[in-house]
Amino acid sequence: MLDTLAHQADRQLPWVARVFTYMPLMHAEDQALQDEGVACFSRLVADAPDTLRQQLQGNLDAARQHQDIIARFGRFPYRNAVLGRRNTPEEEDFLRKGPRFGQ
Repeated sequence: MLDTLAHQADRQLPWVARVFTYMPLMHAEDQALQDEGVACFSRLVADAPDTLRQQLQGNLDAARQHQDIIARFGRFPYRNAVLGRRNTPEEEDFLRKGPRFGQ
């Protein structure tokens, strides 16, 4: 996937395929990959025809939310239990009050 981005081959894909190409970036516990994902989704929205822009904006909004979580915690607190990681008090509060994304 990163090779696809490096060669800008993603820009030749249909809109929905680009969304799925960028999803791993949104779910990475790495700030640089999160930043790249937001950049990709931003470009996708900017390039989209008016008829798709609002729908694709939802993907960009979600990417920004994920980016913010990684910026805040350096990881996704939702994964802590399954990965055997202890929650910090701030993560515990986030898990009670924050966005759930279906978890």
